[in-house]
Amino acid sequence: MSSGNGSRVTAAFFRVEGTLVRRGAISAAAYFAAGGAGFAERAFKLGQVALTAPVYSLLGQNDRTLANRLAYLPLRNMGEDRIAELAEEYFEDILRERVLEGGVELMRQARRGGHRVVLLSDGLEQVMQPLVTHLRRVDDCVCNRLELRDGRATGKLLDPVIGGHDSARWARRYAEEHGIDLAGSVVYAAHGPDMLLMSSVGEACAVNPDFTLRRAARESDWPIVDYDV
Repeated sequence: MSSGNGSRVTAAFFRVEGTLVRRGAISAAAYFAAGGAGFAERAFKLGQVALTAPVYSLLGQNDRTLANRLAYLPLRNMGEDRIAELAEEYFEDILRERVLEGGVELMRQARRGGHRVVLLSDGLEQVMQPLVTHLRRVDDCVCNRLELRDGRATGKLLDPVIGGHDSARWARRYAEEHGIDLAGSVVYAAHGPDMLLMSSVGEACAVNPDFTLRRAARESDWPIVDYDV
């Protein structure tokens, strides 16, 4: 992979889900739902997650933005403090043991190559914060944010919603704002909806790719790395 060069600022963009962790939005939503205030609330929220899960899978390749909006609807009316508490617990109970060492090594290589390390995630900022602290030396993390009113979640995500097919446009805007040379940058991603993002930079690598991305990687002559066994 190319490295940062001279005065140019380059970045290594990591799609968190699939490259750094095994779990995604539905897993987190289910954990939050199970942390509801009472039995009735927990049962209702878990029922919502159960109904959302198959729809999320269907939408995941076609409209990941809508899929992510649906995934977090069960958090409606949950208090901000409770969300923060559950996010810490979710990291300790679930995510910590599911961080992929292969992805961590790719991050190390990116840093040695002089790239800024930028994480891109479907996850909520409350979940990503402890993950970023755990991974260390992450320069930036762009993730989804819950809309909060009077200290409680509305169940809606604030724009822009991360994870959709507009990720290439996001990358260009991010590069302009941070003075990043996309031609000298690299993307590591695992899912079909990230193809446009991968096409927007100088180098791309498919990591543990799903069927759609694996086929596209072969057609585009992108390297493929499998380490999630």
